[in-house]
Amino acid sequence: MEQIINTKAFFQNKEILILEDDHFLAKRLVAKFENYEAEVTSCSTVEDARNALENLTFDFALFDLNLPDGESLDLLRKKRVPSNTLLILMTAEGGITSAVEAMRLGAVDYLSKPFEIDEIPLLFLKCDRQRKNQRLIQHTFEKRKQKTANLFFKGSFKEDLQQLTKITEVDQRLQTNLPPLLIGGPTGSGKSTYARWVHDHGPRHNSAFVAINCSAIPHSLIESELFGHEKGAFTDAKNSRIGLFEAADNGTLFLDEVASLSLPAQAKVLLAIENGIIRRLGGTKEINVDVRIIAAANQDLRQMIDEKQFREDLFHRLDLLRINIPPLNTRGKDIIALASYFLQALCKKYKICSSQLSKQSEVQLLTHQWTGNARELIHELERSLIMSGKGEPLEISASRKHSNEPVTKPEIDDWLNPSFSFPTDGFQLEKEMIRMLELGIKQANGNISEAARLLGVPRDYIRYRLQKQGK
Repeated sequence: MEQIINTKAFFQNKEILILEDDHFLAKRLVAKFENYEAEVTSCSTVEDARNALENLTFDFALFDLNLPDGESLDLLRKKRVPSNTLLILMTAEGGITSAVEAMRLGAVDYLSKPFEIDEIPLLFLKCDRQRKNQRLIQHTFEKRKQKTANLFFKGSFKEDLQQLTKITEVDQRLQTNLPPLLIGGPTGSGKSTYARWVHDHGPRHNSAFVAINCSAIPHSLIESELFGHEKGAFTDAKNSRIGLFEAADNGTLFLDEVASLSLPAQAKVLLAIENGIIRRLGGTKEINVDVRIIAAANQDLRQMIDEKQFREDLFHRLDLLRINIPPLNTRGKDIIALASYFLQALCKKYKICSSQLSKQSEVQLLTHQWTGNARELIHELERSLIMSGKGEPLEISASRKHSNEPVTKPEIDDWLNPSFSFPTDGFQLEKEMIRMLELGIKQANGNISEAARLLGVPRDYIRYRLQKQGK
């Protein structure tokens, strides 16, 4: 009863245009919305609908695809339907291609005939909420863009920013057919933040950013999630459903934990990337999609290729552009700048007066292993902030040792620690230089050119040093 009352309040005094040549169906639709006290205009031809759109303003529209005098899509192609009118297309079996075109032209959803009349008001309600969310997203876009920029500009991750900027410069130059981007890095290092940054600063920032964690979806469902399915494709497939490739059309699809995809799913993703064509489960129609793919992996994909767990052809297709995010414990003093940024955000979240890191906390930031990377850093800062006294310098507890956490010494940042002092028996500079070179090579996945770029030295220098050590 409460839902009926809310639905009635939603449609009351709203203007609705119905374009349907089936007299019986049109009559039922009109009666349904008039029951909600909506103002309904019913047309049976494209020409009548065109005249109605020229003289009246509609909040909602419900169009059949095929009419006696043509296709209702012509009204969309010629931009006769205002962008603020929520339009749903009704299509018979086999009209999926036209339905997808309608959504590209501005329709918010479609229904395959036959359908239950009661579905339509609920679908309009859902689409209205989605539109409001989109408006909110658009409203906050510039603010979010500035916020994500600050993450890199405020004294930390400047080299990362340079890489991201180069990629977005390429994107702005190409505009269309954007190449895939592969983001590597350990768990919790911020791969999704980097992906969002590339999208927000590229030519597709006004289009959808669709993200999926491939490891969170069972293998049996992942293809349906990515490519959609037709009615009856499998048990419980009672209606057709678009997949994430279609949802991200003209936008960005972020495949987090891409290494978790099964080999059959990898093959289909590869075909979608190469051809820009997908096919829904249980369907025969080919659907064109224009999607920019950003993939992220926390595993060594080359090793997975050797183990026959990841397709080599998909790897090379994804690896056209690449960003490797190093572990947090190799960032040196950038950790302090990043912690200060996160701390400001947490203070705002909990409405706590700005707290400053104590000197001891800065030491802990530099000496802690941060196996959970940026995610662990945020959690430790949050924990310490809510437990701290008012107006006191923040003391973080990141140095605490858990019983199941092995105590290890940082590889590089031990001598970057402010409390470090040279040992009495002397400091082995040559050894530490080799350690740094090896870390750079490891971070670059064995690519000497990439390691040289990270370290800021010529390739020959790395080779010389390694040869000198007999490596």
